Amino acid sequence: MAQMKIFWTATAIKQRNQVFEYWNDRNKSARYSGRLLSEINERINLLHTHPKLGRETDFKNTRVLSMGYYNIFYKTLDHRIIITAFWDTRQDPEKLVYLLK
Repeated sequence: MAQMKIFWTATAIKQRNQVFEYWNDRNKSARYSGRLLSEINERINLLHTHPKLGRETDFKNTRVLSMGYYNIFYKTLDHRIIITAFWDTRQDPEKLVYLLK
């Protein structure tokens, strides 16, 4: 099986960056954000070879990969994985429903 290519939507990138900004501001350091980025990259690397690693969701063709307080929502199309959302699970879930529709 050919390795999947990963693409992030603008929304997912914005969400991820907002999480980093929050922690950088709160901690007055980028150390935690750096560790979080490493964990994100580890999970994304697993998706390259195991695209069905995440569990199915109620949203069409969308799977979710959990990372503690954070979830990575993605779709697989042909040989591509499209990350549609990077979600902090402590937020209002109605916002997520709106994003994934």
